[in-house]
Amino acid sequence: MLEFSHVPVLLEQCIEGLAIDPAGTYLDGTAGGAGHSREIAKRLTTGRLISLDQDPDAIQTATERLQGLPAQVVQVNFRQAKQALAQMGIQQINGALLDLGVSSHQLDDGERGFSYHMDAPLDMRMSQSGQTAADLVAVLSREELARILRDYGEEPYAWQIAGRIVKEREQKPILTTLQLAELVASAVPPAERRKSKNPARRTFQALRIAVNSELDALNEGMDGIFDCLAPGGRFCIITFHSLEDRLVKNKFRRWATACTCPPEYPVCLCGGKPKAKLITRKPIEADSTELESNRRSRSAKLRVLEKL
Repeated sequence: MLEFSHVPVLLEQCIEGLAIDPAGTYLDGTAGGAGHSREIAKRLTTGRLISLDQDPDAIQTATERLQGLPAQVVQVNFRQAKQALAQMGIQQINGALLDLGVSSHQLDDGERGFSYHMDAPLDMRMSQSGQTAADLVAVLSREELARILRDYGEEPYAWQIAGRIVKEREQKPILTTLQLAELVASAVPPAERRKSKNPARRTFQALRIAVNSELDALNEGMDGIFDCLAPGGRFCIITFHSLEDRLVKNKFRRWATACTCPPEYPVCLCGGKPKAKLITRKPIEADSTELESNRRSRSAKLRVLEKL
């Protein structure tokens, strides 16, 4: 196994956002290399941290790096956080953190199939179980592939790329990352290929989201975790692309809004009260110092909410 590196993104801002009570119970739903988890756990005295991850590599690393600290590591997708906490007899938590997207380790370990820079089996499974990206590109119709690329990758050439995939697989199976990356490059206009960013990046993002049901997991996980937050509990979420950020922004906004009546109602009939307040009106982004030392922080956005 490749050494699990994890330079935590927006670390100080997350710690500040959580407003940690040393006696509180906290959840890190995305342990990764335990970068954030360690810093949370180090600030606890009689409190405890529950650190979750679906990736077996992350579980092994986080368990080692959190030894001697008031932390417990559990292998589960954060979409099941509420159930996992209930099984541990935890009804309420004082704060939660989600650091979304692919970890540095998953990108750097070429064999995991997340990167279009290294040749490897076309895998992309965060949990290392279930259907792979190769399975998807082998069976989905052109229409369904184009929908995934458009909806999850915001890919303007989705139809052309999907067509090239279907045509290629009729000749031979698409089994490796570079095979797919070259296919994508051949399907987009030459001007797109000349740009500084790799033309395959949106396709890889879209397939990764589809393979791991990332947006469904985020939607369910946020609801479950919010239910577990005690009044005054903070919820910090770091997103890395516009689809995630839009979902988080809209859900946070709904929780912080009193009236839930349909917009066509002339007056409020629900008598609703806000469930939370926004701590960050606009997302927090990395400063120039962090951007220089950790290039993966460049697209990170942190939003913070407090339950009422």
